Amino acid sequence: MTSAQVLPALRGLWATDKGLPRLVKTDAPAPVITLPETCTDVVATLRESLPADTRCVTIDTLGTYRAVYSDGTGRVAGKIAMVTGAAQGFGLEIATDLAKQGAWVALADINVSGVQAAAERINAACGSEVAVGVAVNVADAESLKSALETVTATFGGLDIFVSNAGVLRAGSVKTLSVKDLDFVTNVNYKGYFLAVQAVAPILALQHQACPDRWFDIVQINSKSGLVGSNKNGAYAGSKFGGIGLTQSFALELVTDGIKVNSICPGNFYDGPLWSDPEKGLFRQYLDSGKVPGAKTFADVKAFYESKVPMHRGCTTPDVMRALYYLVEQVYETGQAIPVTGGQVMLS
Repeated sequence: MTSAQVLPALRGLWATDKGLPRLVKTDAPAPVITLPETCTDVVATLRESLPADTRCVTIDTLGTYRAVYSDGTGRVAGKIAMVTGAAQGFGLEIATDLAKQGAWVALADINVSGVQAAAERINAACGSEVAVGVAVNVADAESLKSALETVTATFGGLDIFVSNAGVLRAGSVKTLSVKDLDFVTNVNYKGYFLAVQAVAPILALQHQACPDRWFDIVQINSKSGLVGSNKNGAYAGSKFGGIGLTQSFALELVTDGIKVNSICPGNFYDGPLWSDPEKGLFRQYLDSGKVPGAKTFADVKAFYESKVPMHRGCTTPDVMRALYYLVEQVYETGQAIPVTGGQVMLS
């Protein structure tokens, strides 16, 4: 059996008032537990086999793991989080803030060297090994499975999964290529579906072992998932679809102790999605003529800021307040929370 099929159950069974532990691989001698290949209920088998008051065991096919409980005081202290699209931009800043608030964090991205370097920077800033970088292509089911196997082998399970990976190709419905449409849809819509399909069994296994705990899937959506976006239909359509997935997942996964919500940020001008000089939205919107009369990036930015009652773009702290609310609020699922400075208001 794989790490993802066993260690989350072990982690749940070792839950205390401090929460669920991180599982750390060790060479220390420990009682050995053998799981038969025909095992159909890992939680029940482990519960029957675990020695009382033992927090270190050897799973014969996986190795020896010990429980480590956090003594931190941050808002997500002791939780294990995974953030996709974490090599740069929103994803990296979300992962960095989660680590500052006490979480162990897996940063996942198709940019392998970038995400591994980002994890190393977080570890240096925190002064301990709290982060790991893993390769993932969210549009590929096998890649997600492999990434989650690495994460569970490293940390033991997950408490918070942040589906942040996203791409954008702006263009008119009259001229946008099918290739660009597929690119956006495969990452933003299909990628979110596949990510939840891969992570939900891990969270459900923990809940089966520890039924009084809730776990979180948070999709970073967009204000374009709440209102249409002129000459940006592929992106807006993928984000509208993402909210449909969030609501559907929330209804289905609530019995597994999983809350599923979306955060819909306004424009994040400082990230590469907007500011990349060649592929960013300032360039795309300027070249596509989406902003009438605009001749510079500054013209595009001023046009969009004028639409916001608070007259500024969205920042990572704005998004993190919403994320921590969703994690801490146990009575909230299936929501799409605007973080738009009043540009989009729910009716």
